[in-house]
Amino acid sequence: MTELAELTATQLLDGYRKGEFSPVDATRAALERAEQLQPVVNAFVRIDADTALAQARESADRWRRGEPAGLVDGVPTTVKDIILLRGAPTLRGSKTVDGGGDWSEDAPSTARLREHGAVFLGKTTTPEYGWKGVTDSPLSGVTRNPYDASRTAGGSSGGSAAAVALGAGPLSLGTDGGGSVRIPAAFCGIFALKPTYGRVPLYPASAFGTLAHVGPMTRTVADAALLMDVISGPDSRDWSALGPPVSGSFAGSLSGGVRGLRVAYSPSLGGQVAVRPEVAGAVRRAVERLAELGAYVTEADPDFTDPVAAFHTLWFSGAARVTQRLGAREAELLDPGLREIRALGGRISALDYLAAVDVRMELGRRMGLFHESYDLLVTPTLPITAFEAGVEVPVGSGLRRWTGWTPFTYPFNMTQQPAATVPVGVDGDGLPVGLQLVAARHRDDLVLRAAHALELEQALDPGRFDPRGVRPGGS
Repeated sequence: MTELAELTATQLLDGYRKGEFSPVDATRAALERAEQLQPVVNAFVRIDADTALAQARESADRWRRGEPAGLVDGVPTTVKDIILLRGAPTLRGSKTVDGGGDWSEDAPSTARLREHGAVFLGKTTTPEYGWKGVTDSPLSGVTRNPYDASRTAGGSSGGSAAAVALGAGPLSLGTDGGGSVRIPAAFCGIFALKPTYGRVPLYPASAFGTLAHVGPMTRTVADAALLMDVISGPDSRDWSALGPPVSGSFAGSLSGGVRGLRVAYSPSLGGQVAVRPEVAGAVRRAVERLAELGAYVTEADPDFTDPVAAFHTLWFSGAARVTQRLGAREAELLDPGLREIRALGGRISALDYLAAVDVRMELGRRMGLFHESYDLLVTPTLPITAFEAGVEVPVGSGLRRWTGWTPFTYPFNMTQQPAATVPVGVDGDGLPVGLQLVAARHRDDLVLRAAHALELEQALDPGRFDPRGVRPGGS
């Protein structure tokens, strides 16, 4: 029943409700897809078929009794290997983590999913400690793009993006400290949301501080809203978690459309970003569809210059902190790029760090004022499409770090705003293009609503990849 792997979470739940198929059928289909494509895209560090099928059988019994445990009972789900999942090692892409430790605790998001009956297929790949915008690590190697296996899936939640795109579970949890759900989702042609900071409780606290978010990665906006309704539940372990969302159910607030919304379209952040023409064209066409749907669209740029230097101060400090416990011999096992920024971060002073925090607070002030005039900001998610797998920056680009090609994403980690990526087409090589939607803090519902309206309206290229036809090197 591999066709079940193509269904969304909402479609699976409808089928369970009607008795058309069971969670066991759906889980077997997702596992078959995962095992079939793992040798090509390398999306998983762990596939736990026995546990998943046991959970699916328990879910099937609940559905037969008419007593589903929660909102996602029986839905095959994957978890980025940064997030704790009880019973499975969380190795964080690193040879420096002891897989034989005590793995008896769920993170808040996986705890809520377990309470709602999710079926956990396994853990997905990440770069070491989630440090960069592509997914390769000394532990698990290179994760590749579902559209062309010679290209990167993006990162740092690249395994989750590839798994969802290829039908190995319709729901996945990723983390985002500088674009890490949005980057791979854009490269892999799926939807992802970085929620307002604190909307999804996080534990253990990230070494990257309040830049780090947990967010849903799905093929549809409706699935992401459903997942948000689950993982936004409270957890006392996160002292910075927000209270209940004012919008109530995220899934219940999708239908409002965009008519009357004030949308600022910034194609290049005021000329600061060189965007590839095919990307710019696909995003502009999608923005025109927003206008056709009744949004008031104005070409306008937010009032800030690239905060990359301040972001690097915060990010490199986090890299030094997360690896601080390592001795010299263990440090030699690290990804060379991580080892480099770790050394830089270790030399940053407290005054330098606080100066970067000042930049961050000013950026937040400016964006707060910007959203007094505009409900939404629209940009490309990325200025390029997926490039060669196994490198941090495109070959020949002259860039040094991954932040050089992600200027649209990390500013909104600094401001803690909700930001999502929506697939809006493909370029001439058949590689996905993403559009980013950003709203004021706490308006996650508005981002989801606009994304849903755009998703319903747009007609993506009918030549979307056939996941069973992916081959190393492309086509």
